[in-house]
Amino acid sequence: MAVTTMNSRERILKLFTGEPVDRVPCFSGMGNVTTEGLKTVGYKFAAVHLDAKMMAESAATTPKLFGFESAVVPFDLTVEAEALGCQINVYAHSEDLLYPTIKEKIIHNENEMDIEIPDGVEKKGRVPLVKEAIELLKKDIGSEVAIGTYVLGPFTLAGQIMELNDLLKLSFKKPDKTGQLLDKLADVIIKIAKEYENVGVDFITVREMGATSDVLSPRVFKNLILPYLQKIFAELKGNTVLHICGKTNDIVGFMMESGTKAISVDQKNDIAESRKKLGPQALIFGNYDPYNVLVTGDEETIRSTIRKCIDDGVSAVWPGCDIWPTVPPENIKAMMDEIKK
Repeated sequence: MAVTTMNSRERILKLFTGEPVDRVPCFSGMGNVTTEGLKTVGYKFAAVHLDAKMMAESAATTPKLFGFESAVVPFDLTVEAEALGCQINVYAHSEDLLYPTIKEKIIHNENEMDIEIPDGVEKKGRVPLVKEAIELLKKDIGSEVAIGTYVLGPFTLAGQIMELNDLLKLSFKKPDKTGQLLDKLADVIIKIAKEYENVGVDFITVREMGATSDVLSPRVFKNLILPYLQKIFAELKGNTVLHICGKTNDIVGFMMESGTKAISVDQKNDIAESRKKLGPQALIFGNYDPYNVLVTGDEETIRSTIRKCIDDGVSAVWPGCDIWPTVPPENIKAMMDEIKK
């Protein structure tokens, strides 16, 4: 077993500042609450999205039960859209494992793209609730465990408040008009992220999942997506991660040019190739499959996948997306055991 000389928070904060760490951290800036953890606090998943105390206590179960090295709130992707005026459904009384969804978009056609941003958008919807959950987590486990949160990237948020197919078409046909919307949404994201920084969150992940090379060319990413990510990261003062799903090998250089401290990539990324492109100092987080490996894989698959992530050169072992809540406890334990070896 590796000799451990740091607690999880110390390890992760030193990683972000480029200081030596005792071993590769294993954490996430995305959802990682588990049904096993929810059982221990007696909460239903659908209910925790509307209560800061329940949200914080649920998030804390993953490090408390399994030694996972971060606790992250919120658990869904609708906080910013709700603050902008979208109606959401949280299915609060459901017994099923349901994430909040958007019931009504605020942009229904191209003519409605010139939206007015509500005054005090950073105080609306569940943003104050997420802030309170961060504060509760810091009081509970914040001296030992890194506390994280996330915001959507501008393009991904645009795909929440209008039809994604329309957004993709307009990105090619009318990039200037699309850019005007992304610029406004970048301002919203900055305001909300600063609220989280103000309550002392340890790191913030900007989740620009929709801007993957699976749907946008590297040229479109550079010209349309990158400027607004640069605008966001220029304004944030703390530790930041840029996460993009799907194929990212062709854009990892642009991702680092965004000004983020670290990038997060999923299982479609060739980490060894990205490491060669970006050099030894770049912070690259990834890239195990959070469902097909961690949830449904057997112990040897999990252990060999984690070893490959490290051998390929990740700075931190980190999932390709949210960890699905039904992950078997023994699978997380196997992952954490392999990390410590």
